[in-house]
Amino acid sequence: MVKGANVGLTALSENVGSVVVGLGWSSATGEGDADVSVLLLDGDGKVRSDGDFCFYNNPVAGNGSVQLLGKTPTADGSEDRISFDLDAVPQEIDKVVVAASRYGGSRFGELDDLRLTLADSTGDGLVRFAVDGADEVSAVIFGELYRRSGEWKFRAVGQGYASGLAGLATDYGVDIDDTEEDAPEPADLAEDGQPQPDRPVHEPPRPEEPLGESPVSRVPAQAADSRMDDTPAPPAPEQPAAPKPARRPRTAKKKVTLPRTTRKSLADNESWRAARLFPVSALKSDRERETRATSVVLSVMAQVPEFGRRLTAGFGAPAGRMETYTEVTLPHGESPRRPDGVIRVERAGKLWTALVETKTNGNALKPDQVQAYMDIAARRGYEAVITLSNDVALEGSPLVDVRIDGRRKHKVALWHLSWAEVVHQAQLLIRHEGVGNAAHAWLLQELLHYLQHENSGCHGFQNMGAAWVPVRRGIDDETLCQGDARALEVIENWERLVRQVCLRLGGELGQKVLPVRRTRRGSDPRALRTELADHLCEQGRLNAELRIEGTPGVLALTADLRTGKLRTSIEIPDAEPGYPLSRVKRLIRRLSDAPADLHIETLVDGQGTGPRGTLERLRPEPADIVPKDGAQIAGFRLSLLKSMGNGRGSAETGFIRSVDQAVDRFHAQVVVHLEAPARRSRSAEPTG
Repeated sequence: MVKGANVGLTALSENVGSVVVGLGWSSATGEGDADVSVLLLDGDGKVRSDGDFCFYNNPVAGNGSVQLLGKTPTADGSEDRISFDLDAVPQEIDKVVVAASRYGGSRFGELDDLRLTLADSTGDGLVRFAVDGADEVSAVIFGELYRRSGEWKFRAVGQGYASGLAGLATDYGVDIDDTEEDAPEPADLAEDGQPQPDRPVHEPPRPEEPLGESPVSRVPAQAADSRMDDTPAPPAPEQPAAPKPARRPRTAKKKVTLPRTTRKSLADNESWRAARLFPVSALKSDRERETRATSVVLSVMAQVPEFGRRLTAGFGAPAGRMETYTEVTLPHGESPRRPDGVIRVERAGKLWTALVETKTNGNALKPDQVQAYMDIAARRGYEAVITLSNDVALEGSPLVDVRIDGRRKHKVALWHLSWAEVVHQAQLLIRHEGVGNAAHAWLLQELLHYLQHENSGCHGFQNMGAAWVPVRRGIDDETLCQGDARALEVIENWERLVRQVCLRLGGELGQKVLPVRRTRRGSDPRALRTELADHLCEQGRLNAELRIEGTPGVLALTADLRTGKLRTSIEIPDAEPGYPLSRVKRLIRRLSDAPADLHIETLVDGQGTGPRGTLERLRPEPADIVPKDGAQIAGFRLSLLKSMGNGRGSAETGFIRSVDQAVDRFHAQVVVHLEAPARRSRSAEPTG
């Protein structure tokens, strides 16, 4: 579509009761990002209340008809997805505005390939709109969904706002408040996670970061203190008084999250085990694990609306009353089939139905089973088949190939969900975003305990595959040749592992964590993996980059199969004023609690790398990494090395376990000292 064009959705597809809008962009550095927001407007072009403003602090609006689904990696970078149940949008709403904004003085001109896509409930793409001319603005309206004569239409807008999100929201009637709020009341859970009766349900609002805040004002406290250095800084030019920062929108919705501290146990000794709602000790076979896991997840989905909606919104399900079933028998020729589960959602007398096929441990999905469920769903008029396993689906590489009978008018969508994604969404809700009441928070806590138990079989991706050992041996003895299919299998499994690391870390932190894609627009993901497999054969290394919201650089991860070492590193810019030695000393102070074996390397303008040393050696002698020739310091590279696990699995000595440990250690002991406090608190505090 072109700017200003509009189209009726029913002219594009029959399945537009629910649609998913994706906002995407790419960045050459991998660090560029933006926040998505949606405004629900009445006939006067204004929000009815602040609750009609859907953004990071309020991810659900319009009685559940609008849901922010978060980011997903794509071949061109990443895409922020938003689910719209158009049949459930309140009748008072005439128009829905879809926008995005940048923070900290950033502009959209620093991002590439701004685009909007719209897909129907089966996942078929209907609309693509490329946004141009947004160079100097910090907020952009990508498009609008609006009613005309009872029909929903879409308009490509592409309008920019130099005043950012605050200016955009104010224009549509959102009340922006930058005053300090009263201290929050305690959450509605005791320290042991049990519901507390007769207490108000309340969650602290997330501290907001002003849109116009400069990078200097967001330096961590220890960095600010370290500016009091003995070395005099060169005089700085007089700067005009900074304008008052723009205000950030905030909400005051009451939510419940998990407590951050644990109450002292009343047990006599550590051998006493707390009673659990979903016990796992009696599970002895894979069949028992599949049956129990399916029942546990589906029952919690039906009882906790926020959780059920979070998992099904991206699959085209409406926002309505949900019921779930297990072990349902359905006719299929001479041999009836029993899918592991069924999800039904009712909205305004209409039913949406999905069949669920579940696998646990390392069990793979069976194509004939999935094909049978697709055929049954098509005959019975069901909307979807959902597969749920420990595997992670990759773009352009489906887990199960099924044939679609083009003669059937009714189309069935096939979706995949990994157990890691289920855990991720549960963590986001009960640790960061909150749910409606204490009982629901407790249910999600019990679900998390079950899924993360070693006996549940729901541990996510945990095997690098049969090709892992032969590829490592081939690299070690230099017999692995380019074009070897086993190298491609390792590359695919490495990508799955990296995606799972992002899900796990993002759920724990409550921040967006995504793999960085440095690819050309329109790159074929399968061709890219083939290219990476050739590099693996030639260099013997697996490489990945993670972008963690609120950090000043990209976390790089390298697994060197020749040396058996894992390297985690981050490059941070150094644009602060002062003499080189003063800037180095400030960095050393910020890293006062970092490991002594942390490697620090100076990056020099126009010359690449400069002096380097370990933190242990540099603490008493920080001048050792100051360039001796007077070259300008551009930044620093911080790195940690760790031995790599040998096994292909996730056991204590396995490769997957060692990758998790390396990323966790580097983030906890290095990256957290580099984060800007204002941005970190905006992302990590529970939303309200």
